[in-house]
Amino acid sequence: MQTITVEATQTAEYLGSGDLPVFSTPAMIALMENTAIKCLSDLPEGNTSVGISINVNHLKASPVGATIHCTATITAIEGRKYTFHVSATDDAKNLIGEGTHERMVVNLEKFMSKI
Repeated sequence: MQTITVEATQTAEYLGSGDLPVFSTPAMIALMENTAIKCLSDLPEGNTSVGISINVNHLKASPVGATIHCTATITAIEGRKYTFHVSATDDAKNLIGEGTHERMVVNLEKFMSKI
């Protein structure tokens, strides 16, 4: 779990994903992905994870200054693929977004050599 305070640089207006000064969907998705990454912090040295899919709904607007709590829970592991349920709530415990996210564990050196 992690908690953030919405900043002006995370708004739809600032990021260009809309024209309102509210917590943007791209910022919410980034928070969800980052929270899932933290669940995989004990990977063997030389490994990392990459996002391979995300499917979320942004359910409620949040203003600049709002506190957002994000959780990621591993729901399945298939070999190197991890599936997460991700959700975000505000201080009033209103659900502002939720969905699923998948990450694949990769060898960092091998992955970067293919780019």
